[in-house]
Amino acid sequence: MASLKEIKSRIQSVQSTQKITSAMKMVSSAKLRKAQKTIENFFPYEQRLTSLLNNFLSAEEDNASAFSEIREVKRVAIVVFSSNSSLCGGYNSNVAKLLAHAVEKYQNLGREHILIFPVGKKVAKVSRKLGFEPDTNFDDIADKPSYSGILSLADDLIQMFQDKNIDKVELIYHHFVSKSSQVLTEETLLPIQLKPDEKGKVALDYIVEPDRETIIGELIPKVLRLKIYTALLDSNASEHAARTIAMQMATDNATDLLQELSLQYNKSRQQAITNELLDIVGGSFGQN
Repeated sequence: MASLKEIKSRIQSVQSTQKITSAMKMVSSAKLRKAQKTIENFFPYEQRLTSLLNNFLSAEEDNASAFSEIREVKRVAIVVFSSNSSLCGGYNSNVAKLLAHAVEKYQNLGREHILIFPVGKKVAKVSRKLGFEPDTNFDDIADKPSYSGILSLADDLIQMFQDKNIDKVELIYHHFVSKSSQVLTEETLLPIQLKPDEKGKVALDYIVEPDRETIIGELIPKVLRLKIYTALLDSNASEHAARTIAMQMATDNATDLLQELSLQYNKSRQQAITNELLDIVGGSFGQN
């Protein structure tokens, strides 16, 4: 049985850990409230604009945009979102597993034809382990999402697809549903996927000014940039939610462990007192 000093030392250690995890939970909760408000306000706008583009492109199939052209995939770009720090449960490890699966899916193209754009230090580290060296650093926007920060990445991908330097762009990120639910998502950004509406119809006819080509030229890049930005906001909110839950669980585990250690300490202390009393009683009988 551990000595009273050892048990007391463990209790102090667990108490210190509990204070840290409790503080981290409070910080993450505050960040989550802000991130959740941002994504909940922005997501419906991005979805409505995407739906508008979908209907607009499918209205006239003969004039479909080059961005919706499905080509043989010879070169693929994968944009992956993670956090810069750990202590958020399985958030980063799940992203890493899905990235590894995606790389395996396209391994027949050859490594030189798989481009990985990691947003976040954790997934950048995973990329290097998989044998890919990222050309650009997007660590800053993983912590502080900004539209201007993601703009260069979005425009590079759009231009590469337009020039046929890549044939497909995929996004891997956590979609934020609620504090307790974040859905790991693999989504095709390019080519644009034309989807039917709720009634099963694909297109609505629009009367546009000044002309269809001008509208498409403005709308497509805007929607693609917004989709990448939305994935960034989704990922950021999901990270704070995962960390809040992880720190809550760690705090609860520390509380349970403290109760067990306190019980063990009291039992050991009681045993020590009993042994001392027995020694005193035994000594007094010996003197008699």
